[in-house]
Amino acid sequence: MTEKEIKISYEEYRCPEEMLPEDRELVCEAMEAMNGAYAPYSRYHVGAAVRMSNGQIVRGANQENAAFPSGLCAERTAMFAASARYPDKEMLSIAIAGGVYGRLGKEPCTPCGACRQVMAQYQAKSGKPMSVIMIGSSRIWKFRCVDDILPLIFDGI
Repeated sequence: MTEKEIKISYEEYRCPEEMLPEDRELVCEAMEAMNGAYAPYSRYHVGAAVRMSNGQIVRGANQENAAFPSGLCAERTAMFAASARYPDKEMLSIAIAGGVYGRLGKEPCTPCGACRQVMAQYQAKSGKPMSVIMIGSSRIWKFRCVDDILPLIFDGI
Protein backbone atom coordinates (compact mmCIF):
# COMPACT_ATOMS: atom_id res chain seq x y z
CA MET A 1 0.00 0.00 0.00
CA THR A 2 1.09 3.54 -0.73
CA GLU A 3 -0.48 6.50 1.00
CA LYS A 4 -1.13 9.49 -1.22
CA GLU A 5 -2.18 13.04 -0.42
CA ILE A 6 -4.17 15.63 -2.33
CA LYS A 7 -3.20 19.23 -1.66
CA ILE A 8 -5.59 22.08 -2.38
CA SER A 9 -4.57 25.73 -2.42
CA TYR A 10 -6.85 28.75 -2.49
CA GLU A 11 -6.79 32.48 -1.87
CA GLU A 12 -8.77 34.04 0.97
CA TYR A 13 -9.92 37.66 0.95
CA ARG A 14 -11.58 39.66 3.72
CA CYS A 15 -13.66 41.72 1.30
CA PRO A 16 -14.19 42.27 -2.45
CA GLU A 17 -12.05 45.44 -2.36
CA GLU A 18 -8.93 43.25 -1.88
CA MET A 19 -9.61 41.40 -5.12
CA LEU A 20 -8.64 42.13 -8.72
CA PRO A 21 -11.22 44.34 -10.49
CA GLU A 22 -12.60 41.52 -12.67
CA ASP A 23 -13.07 39.24 -9.65
CA ARG A 24 -14.63 42.07 -7.64
CA GLU A 25 -17.08 42.70 -10.48
CA LEU A 26 -18.03 39.00 -10.61
CA VAL A 27 -18.54 38.92 -6.82
CA CYS A 28 -20.88 41.93 -7.04
CA GLU A 29 -22.81 40.29 -9.89
CA ALA A 30 -23.26 37.06 -7.90
CA MET A 31 -24.50 38.97 -4.84
CA GLU A 32 -26.93 40.92 -7.04
CA ALA A 33 -28.10 37.67 -8.64
CA MET A 34 -29.36 36.52 -5.21
CA ASN A 35 -32.32 38.85 -5.80
CA GLY A 36 -33.56 36.54 -8.56
CA ALA A 37 -33.84 33.50 -6.27
CA TYR A 38 -37.18 31.76 -5.78
CA ALA A 39 -36.73 29.96 -2.46
CA PRO A 40 -40.10 29.75 -0.65
CA TYR A 41 -39.16 26.45 1.05
CA SER A 42 -35.54 26.77 2.16
CA ARG A 43 -35.51 30.60 2.31
CA TYR A 44 -31.88 30.26 1.24
CA HIS A 45 -31.21 32.57 -1.71
CA VAL A 46 -28.22 31.80 -3.92
CA GLY A 47 -26.86 33.85 -6.79
CA ALA A 48 -24.17 32.88 -9.27
CA ALA A 49 -22.34 34.78 -11.98
CA VAL A 50 -20.27 33.29 -14.79
CA ARG A 51 -17.65 35.23 -16.73
CA MET A 52 -17.37 34.15 -20.35
CA SER A 53 -14.31 34.37 -22.61
CA ASN A 54 -16.05 37.11 -24.62
CA GLY A 55 -16.26 39.29 -21.48
CA GLN A 56 -19.98 38.76 -20.90
CA ILE A 57 -21.29 37.90 -17.44
CA VAL A 58 -24.30 35.60 -17.12
CA ARG A 59 -26.24 35.40 -13.86
CA GLY A 60 -28.31 32.67 -12.31
CA ALA A 61 -30.30 32.17 -9.10
CA ASN A 62 -31.68 29.11 -7.35
CA GLN A 63 -35.24 28.15 -8.26
CA GLU A 64 -37.17 25.88 -5.89
CA ASN A 65 -40.29 23.86 -6.65
CA ALA A 66 -42.81 22.03 -4.50
CA ALA A 67 -42.18 18.91 -6.58
CA PHE A 68 -38.74 18.16 -5.13
CA PRO A 69 -36.20 17.78 -6.74
CA SER A 70 -37.55 19.79 -9.67
CA GLY A 71 -35.75 22.99 -8.64
CA LEU A 72 -32.31 24.01 -9.78
CA CYS A 73 -29.25 25.51 -8.11
CA ALA A 74 -28.01 29.00 -8.99
CA GLU A 75 -24.72 27.69 -10.32
CA ARG A 76 -26.32 25.34 -12.83
CA THR A 77 -28.91 27.96 -13.77
CA ALA A 78 -26.09 30.36 -14.63
CA MET A 79 -23.89 27.82 -16.40
CA PHE A 80 -26.72 26.35 -18.49
CA ALA A 81 -27.89 29.84 -19.50
CA ALA A 82 -24.30 30.83 -20.35
CA SER A 83 -23.77 27.73 -22.47
CA ALA A 84 -27.08 28.20 -24.27
CA ARG A 85 -26.42 31.88 -24.94
CA TYR A 86 -22.72 31.58 -25.85
CA PRO A 87 -22.20 27.95 -26.94
CA ASP A 88 -18.80 28.61 -28.53
CA LYS A 89 -17.33 30.61 -25.64
CA GLU A 90 -15.45 29.33 -22.59
CA MET A 91 -16.48 29.86 -18.99
CA LEU A 92 -13.48 31.49 -17.31
CA SER A 93 -14.81 31.86 -13.77
CA ILE A 94 -17.87 31.50 -11.58
CA ALA A 95 -18.77 33.29 -8.35
CA ILE A 96 -21.37 32.04 -5.85
CA ALA A 97 -23.11 33.98 -3.06
CA GLY A 98 -25.89 32.88 -0.74
CA GLY A 99 -27.74 33.47 2.47
CA VAL A 100 -31.01 33.09 4.33
CA TYR A 101 -33.77 35.49 3.24
CA GLY A 102 -31.40 36.96 0.66
CA ARG A 103 -28.93 38.33 3.22
CA LEU A 104 -25.36 37.28 2.48
CA GLY A 105 -24.23 34.57 4.88
CA LYS A 106 -21.15 34.95 7.05
CA GLU A 107 -19.36 31.90 5.63
CA PRO A 108 -18.61 31.38 1.92
CA CYS A 109 -21.40 29.73 -0.06
CA THR A 110 -20.14 26.35 -1.32
CA PRO A 111 -21.59 24.54 -4.35
CA CYS A 112 -23.21 21.11 -4.12
CA GLY A 113 -21.63 18.06 -5.72
CA ALA A 114 -23.89 18.15 -8.79
CA CYS A 115 -22.90 21.77 -9.49
CA ARG A 116 -19.23 20.93 -9.03
CA GLN A 117 -19.55 18.13 -11.59
CA VAL A 118 -21.24 20.47 -14.09
CA MET A 119 -18.43 23.00 -13.54
CA ALA A 120 -15.94 20.21 -14.22
CA GLN A 121 -17.69 19.32 -17.47
CA TYR A 122 -17.59 22.91 -18.76
CA GLN A 123 -13.97 23.27 -17.66
CA ALA A 124 -13.08 20.09 -19.56
CA LYS A 125 -15.00 21.29 -22.63
CA SER A 126 -12.99 24.51 -22.73
CA GLY A 127 -9.63 22.90 -21.99
CA LYS A 128 -8.84 25.83 -19.70
CA PRO A 129 -9.05 26.22 -15.91
CA MET A 130 -12.25 27.79 -14.60
CA SER A 131 -11.73 29.64 -11.32
CA VAL A 132 -14.36 29.34 -8.58
CA ILE A 133 -15.12 32.14 -6.12
CA MET A 134 -17.18 31.39 -2.99
CA ILE A 135 -18.53 34.45 -1.21
CA GLY A 136 -19.35 35.09 2.45
CA SER A 137 -19.56 38.32 4.43
CA SER A 138 -16.60 37.32 6.65
CA ARG A 139 -14.35 36.02 3.88
CA ILE A 140 -14.19 35.11 0.22
CA TRP A 141 -12.41 32.04 -1.17
CA LYS A 142 -10.97 31.85 -4.68
CA PHE A 143 -9.94 28.52 -6.15
CA ARG A 144 -7.72 28.42 -9.24
CA CYS A 145 -9.74 25.71 -10.98
CA VAL A 146 -12.59 23.24 -10.48
CA ASP A 147 -10.11 20.43 -9.73
CA ASP A 148 -9.37 22.20 -6.44
CA ILE A 149 -12.97 21.83 -5.24
CA LEU A 150 -13.64 18.46 -6.89
CA PRO A 151 -10.52 16.30 -6.82
CA LEU A 152 -10.72 13.04 -8.78
CA ILE A 153 -13.31 14.48 -11.17
CA PHE A 154 -15.62 11.95 -12.82
CA ASP A 155 -14.75 11.86 -16.50
CA GLY A 156 -15.26 8.21 -17.41
CA ILE A 157 -17.54 8.87 -20.38
